[in-house]
This record gives sequence, C-alpha cells and structure tokens, in this order.
Amino acid sequence: MKQVAIVYWSGTGNTQAMAEAVAEGARAAGASVTVTAVAKASREQVLGADAAALGCPSMGVEVLEESEMEPFVQALEGAGLQGKPLALFGSYDWGDGQWLRDWQERMAGTGARLVADGLAVNNTPDETGLAQCKELGAKLAAAAE
Repeated sequence: MKQVAIVYWSGTGNTQAMAEAVAEGARAAGASVTVTAVAKASREQVLGADAAALGCPSMGVEVLEESEMEPFVQALEGAGLQGKPLALFGSYDWGDGQWLRDWQERMAGTGARLVADGLAVNNTPDETGLAQCKELGAKLAAAAE
C-alpha cells in the first residue's frame, strides 16, 4: 500500500482541518496515511513515505511559521527529496499567497515533484475548500510510487 505522510503546523486549527481533509482524500484513493503536527514529526517520516504533503498557514509578512515549520522545511532541503511527490497547502487571512508561491519555488528547487500548485484557503476552510483538499490528497496518492 502506498504510504503518504502529511506534516502540518496550525495555530488556529484551519490548516489542521486542511491536513485532515488531504488525508481523507489520500485514504479514499487507497493510500495509507499518517498525519502529524510538525512538532512531533521527523524528517525520516517524510523521506520514508512514497509521497508527502506539508501544510502551514501564512505568517507575518507571508512567511512560514518560524519556530517549528521553517526549521523542519530547512531540514528537508538537501535531504533527498529528488523526485518525491509533494503537495503544499495552508490557510491565510491576508496577502495574496506569496508565502505559498515562495514555498513552492523552494521545494521545487530541492528536486521534489510537486503534484499540483499549492492550495491556499482563506481563513477557515468551507465545504469547497475541504473538497479541494480532498482532491489534493487524491492527486498525492495517485502520484505516490
């Protein structure tokens, strides 16, 4: 069975809800999924999975959360993500999604294979946003090798 790792940081629960919906979509597509808050995640969890998703809301001036998620992403850079199917997602309250575009560029630079454009949802994900998360999970499971 394909293994999908989902690692997220969430301050208000919005990105956590997105992570759970991505997991639901991946499971429905036949993958075995682990969902882990970044504080409890390991680099090996991501590297050992057939595919992975990372979720983080926009913080400050459209950057990743700096105390937990940013160090985790830095640990993944140069760690062997070449060809790894990867999805990025997160919620935001302001701005235009620059944090997600920047993050996509960073992860593409590692050689990771982004399965879709990053998914950004404004504030609390509604039914449409959750459906998009499930679709992202299904794409991730389909891309897992």
